[in-house]
Amino acid sequence: MNKPLRRVALAMMVMVVLLMGNATYVQVIRADELRDHPLNKRTLYEEFGRERGQIIAQGQSLARSVPNDDNRYKWLRTYPSGPLYAPVTGFYSFYYGSNGIERAQDKILTGKDDSLAFDRLSDMITGKEARGGSVELTINPAMQQVAYEQLTKQGYEGSVVALDPRTGEILTMVNAPSYDPNLLTSTDNNEVAARWNELSEAPGNPMSNRAVSEIYPPGSTFKMITTAAALQNGYKPNSKVETAARIPLPGTASATLPNYGSNTCKGDTLTDAVAYSCNTAFAKIAGELGADKLRETAAAFGFGDDLQIPMSVAKSDLGAMADQAALYQSGIGQRDVRVTPLQNAMMTAAIANDGKLMKPQLVKATRAPDMSELDTLRPEEMKQSVSPEIAHMLREMMIQSEKNTRGSGKISNVQIASKTGTAQHGDPGDKPHGWYVAFAPAENPTIAVAVIVENGGDEGAEATGGSIAAPIGREVIRAGLQGGG
Repeated sequence: MNKPLRRVALAMMVMVVLLMGNATYVQVIRADELRDHPLNKRTLYEEFGRERGQIIAQGQSLARSVPNDDNRYKWLRTYPSGPLYAPVTGFYSFYYGSNGIERAQDKILTGKDDSLAFDRLSDMITGKEARGGSVELTINPAMQQVAYEQLTKQGYEGSVVALDPRTGEILTMVNAPSYDPNLLTSTDNNEVAARWNELSEAPGNPMSNRAVSEIYPPGSTFKMITTAAALQNGYKPNSKVETAARIPLPGTASATLPNYGSNTCKGDTLTDAVAYSCNTAFAKIAGELGADKLRETAAAFGFGDDLQIPMSVAKSDLGAMADQAALYQSGIGQRDVRVTPLQNAMMTAAIANDGKLMKPQLVKATRAPDMSELDTLRPEEMKQSVSPEIAHMLREMMIQSEKNTRGSGKISNVQIASKTGTAQHGDPGDKPHGWYVAFAPAENPTIAVAVIVENGGDEGAEATGGSIAAPIGREVIRAGLQGGG
């Protein structure tokens, strides 16, 4: 063979090897990625030709598939209580993909998970129609209903999250405004696109899951972190604290930090400071402790953690705290401190659980198509936020705080431990957010709750966490205790 022919032959061999390599890369290495790609219509047609599993809570169906007349879409996803559970279920749409549990547990719901391999083989042998598995959630429907009604009946924007502090089970996850996932499940592309545009442009951003994806200034609820840091660094419940109505902000020419209403604190101990939510006391404590100790304590309660519940959760953060003025303001939950409602519920749950922070979990069990159990929730301890002794001190302080918290809905014969927050944000004239974090029964907690009502609710600039958020939290606790929560 002459030299030119050898070169042609070599080039052909190289091209064949490259072609085989590319085919292997596409069909083997990238097979899963391409199969699961949202633009892969063949996979979508296959999925919509199979009965997708249910999402359930305490026997109630929150999402299920029903037969459809269209041959291309044999099954249609429906949400019997759409807006009530939308932050939890998310949506499942041919045109817009999925989110929430629909996305996080997609392999179980479609039947593709490894735990369902035997079921797939059995269906193939017997000729049965393939079906997906089901996902059982930790949600308490009674508490979910009450939380949603409490927010929406007054036209509030905000969120409610409730946990079982002993296990980390998420009992309630509600947002307002919410949306109806059924609007996105139609097989009519034009109709779904129109609904999507309406929801995307709607006031209040109804498709945002405020509970886990939005971060807010926590206001005075953050004082429980500052208090925990103080107790870990030499303070006692009866330690003397600042009582002045207003104190200068260090490093500023004339700026001051006042108590609410510019009133002198009604007591001079750390317990009094929590009970009456005295800003000047906690600003001074934060300044004394320093940024590192405050940040360390916050991290012990979950700040900064990369959390999956199984949906992703935005990280809560304290900001830079670059100078003493910022540190003073951060000590009262202002400046750059930001939390998700879930994080505030986690903090409260850790105090309730003898200082032990449990991982929040939304999935109670996964089930095969015949509803037999595949896997079940295993409570998982994340960290010991504070010692049991300090947790008990914090609990006693929160009991005193609840005694001084106004608002309706107090529950007779049930002792609640709580802390309110009124969080300034945006421009000076903007209406504050109202917070309420609490757990009950205080002596043997089974429910921890965090409530945020955005922008003053119906009280505007005069709103406080006690007046707008506390009544909601108490009603959610009542519903949980009545149902054995």
